[in-house]
Amino acid sequence: MDFSLTYIFYRLYFRAKDFFHHWYVDGSRSIFHRFILVLERADGFLAFRVTLRHIFEPLYKDYTVIGRTIGFIFRSLRLFVGLVVYCVLGGMFLIIYFFWLMLPISILALAIKPI
Repeated sequence: MDFSLTYIFYRLYFRAKDFFHHWYVDGSRSIFHRFILVLERADGFLAFRVTLRHIFEPLYKDYTVIGRTIGFIFRSLRLFVGLVVYCVLGGMFLIIYFFWLMLPISILALAIKPI
């Protein structure tokens, strides 16, 4: 009888440890991987790195003063919009990640809370 209780508690500990490892380590890895994929997809649309690399080049190869000025202004605005979009996406993923981390703890707290 003593052996069966020991085995049950060992399996309970093993399953709990396995669950929390899966939830926090593997889940965090998956969320961060999806975050990077979303940023790569947004960069494909916004072209932030390309715009940053060519910020001082004139638009449409117009090498006049007006062309250089308009090109710099247009690219600066595009970089600003891209930065805002990246910050919003980062904030959204941070909120999702926080709720992901707090979900098992809050379920355990609600289960343990006296009625």
